[in-house]
Amino acid sequence: MRRLQSYITLGLARRMLILFGGLLIAGVAVSEEFKSGIRWLEPKAVDPGPMGGPPSDALVLFDGHDLSNWNGGDKWEIADGCATARGNGITSKDAFGDCQFHIEWATPATVSGAGQGRGNSGVYLMERYEIQILDSYDNPTYFDGQAGSIYKQRPPQVNACRKPGEWQAYDIIFSAPQFDDKGGVVKPAYVTMLHNGVVVHNHTELLGTTFYDQPPKYQPHAPKLPIHIQFHGNPVRFRNLWIREINLPQIAPAP
Repeated sequence: MRRLQSYITLGLARRMLILFGGLLIAGVAVSEEFKSGIRWLEPKAVDPGPMGGPPSDALVLFDGHDLSNWNGGDKWEIADGCATARGNGITSKDAFGDCQFHIEWATPATVSGAGQGRGNSGVYLMERYEIQILDSYDNPTYFDGQAGSIYKQRPPQVNACRKPGEWQAYDIIFSAPQFDDKGGVVKPAYVTMLHNGVVVHNHTELLGTTFYDQPPKYQPHAPKLPIHIQFHGNPVRFRNLWIREINLPQIAPAP
């Protein structure tokens, strides 16, 4: 009786496997491997470099020696491998769209001022979408204006700020907005960001340009624009600035 039941069970398993496209080897069900049929081009090899980068395919925007990749850097002080903001902001000579941007910064070790007056600067992606830089270690201010915020739009998920004077890192993955021929938004901008290795934005949608004195709104612009680093009156230091353009995987041409 038990043998008959086993034959019945095995027969039922065979019929189900045939129905759903599986295989039966020595009484054990084995699924057939799924293959998409898409012929992808081989991803190129990239050396990730030392901890904190830069990777081998990155454009180094500041290596500790000069600001030749920036406009407006003549007033900034360069010493000990870092650049200290003075006089005015700086703007990259190259333009970027979808990108991965790494920047390390440090606010003054000696605390002066409070709120927005303490170690204030900012990274402007495409010269208009600001990620706030601020000494937010034990320094209350409005939450969508603290370190790691998308200025006046979204606070960071957590406050990952180190103490004043200590080096901090932003790793920003930016997806540029797209516009149609009439200036309408086809796709908004998105930001994913890590502050000191901690996720503070996860594919966060931007609502438009980050203004100080008005609500955000989109204004059509070129698909690639420079990066701007703000001077807000505080001697914030910067080092190890690099950027990678982001490109989607490519499908191989038909043989």
